Amino acid sequence: MWFDEFKTPIGSLQVACDDTGLRFVMFENNKYDAPHGENWRRDTVATKEAREQLLQYFAGERQTFDLVLNAVGTEFQVQTWNTLAKIPFGETWSYGQLANKMGSPKAVRAVGAANGRNPIPIILPCHRVIGSDGTLTGFGGGLPIKQWLLEHEGVKSVAQASLRF
Repeated sequence: MWFDEFKTPIGSLQVACDDTGLRFVMFENNKYDAPHGENWRRDTVATKEAREQLLQYFAGERQTFDLVLNAVGTEFQVQTWNTLAKIPFGETWSYGQLANKMGSPKAVRAVGAANGRNPIPIILPCHRVIGSDGTLTGFGGGLPIKQWLLEHEGVKSVAQASLRF
């Protein structure tokens, strides 16, 4: 596994990939730890595309990503994460809408749990999923970062979260 860490407007991000694609995007204060192994090596060449596309996103130059992804999870988690990729830039869906788009309208809680385990946030835009009442709900990077990302995409504030990093 190769990784790199770099500064962004929301703090340091770490990206990690293997031979098959991007596996992780991690925040400084990630909710879940990625399985760092002894075999992880810092490699700015192997992670260049992910780093560059994320920096373009933060600079306002990119709204979609074109990367080979390798998000590893259960079949349901992967289905959820693939559906996240369909949420357009600058839009939000509720957990119920996400479940409906997956053809599983009664699986709202399971969709929420899978969303919370997304190993490739921002690129698989779990930050675009909000509560049915329009409020911000959990996010692995923290609610202030979720709000920052949504405002960066032009979504008007959906919650009153402090933007302290």
